Amino acid sequence: MVQLSVADPSSGSPREHTVSDLRRAAEALWPVASAESWDRVGLVSGRDAAPLRRVLLAVDPVGATVDEALEWDADVLLAHHPLLLRGVHSVAEDTAKGALLARLIRGDCALLTAHTNADIPEGGVSAVIAERLGLRAARPIVESTSPEVSGGTAGIGRVGTLDAPESLRAFAERVAGILPQTVSGVRVAGDPDRAVQRIALLGGAGDSLLDHPAVLAADVYLTSDLRHHPAQEALERAAAMGGPALIDVAHWASESLWLDGAAERLGDRLPGVEFRVSTRRTDPWSFAV
Repeated sequence: MVQLSVADPSSGSPREHTVSDLRRAAEALWPVASAESWDRVGLVSGRDAAPLRRVLLAVDPVGATVDEALEWDADVLLAHHPLLLRGVHSVAEDTAKGALLARLIRGDCALLTAHTNADIPEGGVSAVIAERLGLRAARPIVESTSPEVSGGTAGIGRVGTLDAPESLRAFAERVAGILPQTVSGVRVAGDPDRAVQRIALLGGAGDSLLDHPAVLAADVYLTSDLRHHPAQEALERAAAMGGPALIDVAHWASESLWLDGAAERLGDRLPGVEFRVSTRRTDPWSFAV
């Protein structure tokens, strides 16, 4: 296990990093106050004074990633998705979430989450997808109004342009090339030979933005968890009045790209603490027939 002593500027004596240092670093990168009002982010379990030597980053706080964190003797599991997003009335160990929390607490592993507050900044979930796809002049679909994140590059989703037009099929193959493989793969709705250049995207579930003007003005909209009726209505509208082709990718896959950069940014702020990105695939689908 990696140990770290750093100088404490107030006393001149060395001290170990603690969970509170990680919370401060995370707050600087992804301010809690910038999260959506319905979201539940920050420290879920654990204590600020606990020593910080190893941090595992994952999309989902589920059995597989809790196993990995405890097997690695991690001090914190930093997850993108909240464990307690909706109200619960019990954390008894005969409930799934209660059992996970109990295992983390017994294993002295804190749980910290960064969700919509990690979606909106530069280097956030959607920004990373835009960068991997080579989009130029990418801007938020919905610019953030939070005073905690300044500038026009913070917000929900991204819209930008490819260097040159390419077919929808070629672009879909480009998308598949940057994402980890999943059972559902990359699903496309539209003419495969249609030329596309202006791209709108939102990592995670994005059908709430199907009607947004920036999405309607794009050639293709890339997101996850598109439901039958909203997708069908969007395609009917596109046929009648113009609008984007649709690309639907696995939710876990789209958000997993953010983890490497998040680990790197935290590592820059907390040198000597060991950060690792989970190797467990937590997409819920295991096979198709």
